[in-house]
Parts: sequence; C-alpha cells; structure tokens
Amino acid sequence: MSTVSTAFEKAKAEDRAALVGYLPAGFPDKQTAIKAAVAMAEAGADVIEVGLPYSDPLMDGPVIAGAVHRALAAGVRIKDVFDTVAAVADAGAAAVIMTYWNPVDRYGVDAFSRDLRNAGGAGLITPDLTPEEAGPWLEASDAHSLDRVFLVAPSSPRARVEAITGLCRGFVYAVSLMGITGARAAVSGSAQDVVERIRACTALPAAVGLGVSNGAQARQVAGFADGVIVGSAYVRRIAEAATADEAVAGVRDLTADLAAGVRRG
Repeated sequence: MSTVSTAFEKAKAEDRAALVGYLPAGFPDKQTAIKAAVAMAEAGADVIEVGLPYSDPLMDGPVIAGAVHRALAAGVRIKDVFDTVAAVADAGAAAVIMTYWNPVDRYGVDAFSRDLRNAGGAGLITPDLTPEEAGPWLEASDAHSLDRVFLVAPSSPRARVEAITGLCRGFVYAVSLMGITGARAAVSGSAQDVVERIRACTALPAAVGLGVSNGAQARQVAGFADGVIVGSAYVRRIAEAATADEAVAGVRDLTADLAAGVRRG
C-alpha cells in the first residue's frame, strides 16, 4: 500500500476526509517553500502536492500562475522539486508531484519516475495527460510502484469516468467546476455530483479540488468527499506574507483551520 493510500485509510478510520495541500516548489524561494511544506505536514496535512513550475500553466488561475512565474524566474529546477518531495516525505506526509506532462516527457518518463521514487515520492497528478496518451507513464509507474492520479471533470461522461478511474491509483481527483484554479467564496454545487459519479466506477477515494479556501468550506466538502484539496489559498498566504517566517506561519495556521474542518464530527 502506498503512502497516499495509507493516508486516506487513516483519515477514513478517524471519520474525516484527508487533507491534501498544494504548494509550488521554489516559491517564493526553495528553502521557504520547503519550510512551508514541512509546516503543512506538521500541522495536519495528510498528502502534499508539490507543484512542478511550468512556463505554460493552462489550468492555473492568476494566484498559482503568478507564483509559478516567480519560481521559474528565480531559477527553480526539477532537482529542487525532488528535494522538496524528500523533505515532505521526511516530515511524515505522503508526497506527490502535480505537474503538466511536458516536463516529465522531456526529462524522460522512466528517469523521472525513478528519481521521484528515490526521493520518497508516492506518485504524480497529471492534469493534462489523457488516458490515450498515458502509455509510457502507466509502464513507468508500474515499474517504480508509483500512484497515478488523473482528473475527472464535471463534463466527463460515464464512459470517460470509467476509463479515467480505471487507470488511477491512490485517489481520483474530482474537479469541482470547469475553469482555472482559484479560491472561491462558495464550493461548486457540481462537486458532489462528480464525487458520486466517480464512486459509481471505482472504490478509490475521491478528493475534491478547485475552490476550497477555509475550514468551513473544507467541512462542507468533507461531508461528501474522501479528500479535500486546497491550493490557491495556501499560495496566497505565502504571496501576501511580508517575510519568510510570516509565510511559513501563515501556511501552518491555514492548515490547522483546514485540518479541523475536514473532521466530520
């Protein structure tokens, strides 16, 4: 059983949803990003998505896109991403990389999978990789015992949901609404429907992403999903902090709020 599966099983046993947090590697700099990710793990995040900065983040809203641009401008490299993954794993959380497919393809799919595994990583979330084009990743993830997380959108028909969930390991990423990432004032009404359609096709946990920004919204999503994914709210805490210490403290405080929210009692 992977560290991701273990994290979701632990959350289920405690009658709560798993908390999945996202931070891009190298933002605002490598060491602050690592300290923030470790603080997230220590404050209650079960799974941490380490974002691999990419020059054309099609799915990302202005908050995450701006952070990714800053990381790239500062010279972040894939090695920095693996170093961040290693720090998260050492802190006791399950670590996965959220990445567009082009950087993995250019690095070499098998080499990337090997180096991710050696860093203590559990798998990849690949928002722009379709099942039809996933052959090399399926082979490499099997060879290196990595989880593979694909996305199910509100627009995905039943046959597509079956195809996507049939390839997933660890959990399934339920996209709560059509559009780019970003915190919202309210959780999308389509989120529960997406989770129900995933559960009709697989026994894997379904985690909801896009829009959650506070403990109250996390509690709402935890009422029907196995996991709650938070990204833009974390990135905003760091972006608005005056110092590195303030950024790390902000991440820790937000995690505590969200970790309380995912508890269904």
